[in-house]
Amino acid sequence: MSTSKVTRRTLLAGGGAAAVAAAVGLSTVEADAAATLPVTSTLTSRTGKAAPGAGSAKTLILYDTTGDYGWLGEVYATQTANLASHFGSWAAAPVAKYKAGDLSAYTAVIYLGSTYDEPLPDAFLTDVLATTKPVTWVYDNIWQLAAKAGFADRYGFTSGTFDTADVLEVRYKGKKLTRSTDNKAGIMNLPISDTAKVSTLATAVRADGTTYPWAVKSGNLTYVGEIPFSYVTHDDRYLIFADLMFDAVGSTAPERHRALIRIEDVGPDADPEQLRAVADFLAAEKVPFSVAVYPRFRDPKGVQNNGKAQDYTLASKPKVVAALKYMQSKGGTLLMHGYTHQYGSVANPYDGVSANDFEFYMAHVDAHDSVIYDGPVAEDSAAWATARMVSSGAIFVATGLGAPKIFEFPHYAASPADYQAVHALFGKRYDRGLYFPGVLTGGKYDYTRQFGQFFPYTVRDVYGSVVVPENVGNVETEAFNNHPVRLPADIVASADRNLVVRDGVASCFYHAYLGTDHLKDLIGGIKNLGYSFVSAETMLNG
Repeated sequence: MSTSKVTRRTLLAGGGAAAVAAAVGLSTVEADAAATLPVTSTLTSRTGKAAPGAGSAKTLILYDTTGDYGWLGEVYATQTANLASHFGSWAAAPVAKYKAGDLSAYTAVIYLGSTYDEPLPDAFLTDVLATTKPVTWVYDNIWQLAAKAGFADRYGFTSGTFDTADVLEVRYKGKKLTRSTDNKAGIMNLPISDTAKVSTLATAVRADGTTYPWAVKSGNLTYVGEIPFSYVTHDDRYLIFADLMFDAVGSTAPERHRALIRIEDVGPDADPEQLRAVADFLAAEKVPFSVAVYPRFRDPKGVQNNGKAQDYTLASKPKVVAALKYMQSKGGTLLMHGYTHQYGSVANPYDGVSANDFEFYMAHVDAHDSVIYDGPVAEDSAAWATARMVSSGAIFVATGLGAPKIFEFPHYAASPADYQAVHALFGKRYDRGLYFPGVLTGGKYDYTRQFGQFFPYTVRDVYGSVVVPENVGNVETEAFNNHPVRLPADIVASADRNLVVRDGVASCFYHAYLGTDHLKDLIGGIKNLGYSFVSAETMLNG
């Protein structure tokens, strides 16, 4: 009887995730993604726990909800909450629900102004002006605060106008961070009346070379002139906001720069010699590494076998198993990269072959050669996802590789139910998250508006799991699906820009079939920037 049938029978018998996972050596954690942060005010909110090693900050995140694009408020609040978890616990709520004194329960406040002229409660404006706690105000509606008596005298600036000239870069800490040319939203150009009171933290640079403040700080108030979560890339001004979070919550974390590397898409079809060569090189460089393994290979259409279907596991590939054990002996840590890294017998979106296709989410390639996310698979549920993960774990254990303690979703795509399954079985991921309106608020999930996020440091995201970051991408020697070639020099350049994040990381992944030449350039370049390579397990400690 196959592993998958055994797993399904056990699940249907009511054993549950914990019982089934224990049978194959997987750990289980508390599945509740909500935090235990006490909310002592009248504010109704969603709360979240701190990431490992976080400080004691309690951050209140307030967001807009009105207008045709009111849903964006939750999107931006979700991303801010994920970042805030690096520093402590957090609570998020619509600003419209704010009552006098609500901020007193928290150590810091972040307001995300995404709706022009959102009606802000007077109690919120009054409390912001009165508090001495750190306040970060992002984008819209600063004019409502500036209209309050005493604002200009206290802070030395007032509300201005949105500058819509193209801004291609934002300068911060001596680095040039990029800003997409697709981003046509304006940036607030603040009139500063008292330069002695206002510090310019980051500077927007127009296409003609002229500049103006992108973010400023005056007293306890930090103002960011645009939403930093739109059109984000590896080198984006989003990194500035990620770093400003340290000040936003009053963190005194020391400067530290760590690097990680993950060997990607290793399945039963891998070349053992390539795996050994990579392991030897990394061990010689004293670089700990992770290996993302899917234990079952499927090619249901016979794309790689003259039309004859293939389906086999690591159990039938002892040389690959031996190579994986060799990688472990050289400092490699195996993580679970799904079960088959493909879905059923359909093209999802390419050809149904393992490592090519999505496993937990549906997608297709459109007429413009872009991958379009379509939504969860037909049978999607926490039980379905759990069964696949447990089946995967059973193969790891049966082949003597041990049960992985960290999970990575194939192509970083999954539904909230799948994330729930991972949280229950592992509590830890090593990837970028895919999020949806409705996750933060507990409403109906909107799969037409999914959004991804990468992190420059460890977080505990809104699904409740600790997330080891991957933030600078991978080597790609050929362009595909409107993604350009990306060589080691490009990744090193991204790592250089990521140095603006105090206590930030440069975390990349690499495919063993590329050999070791690119790997040498990649590791050497990142080391030369001053990064120290660490293991994924190290990041789980903060």
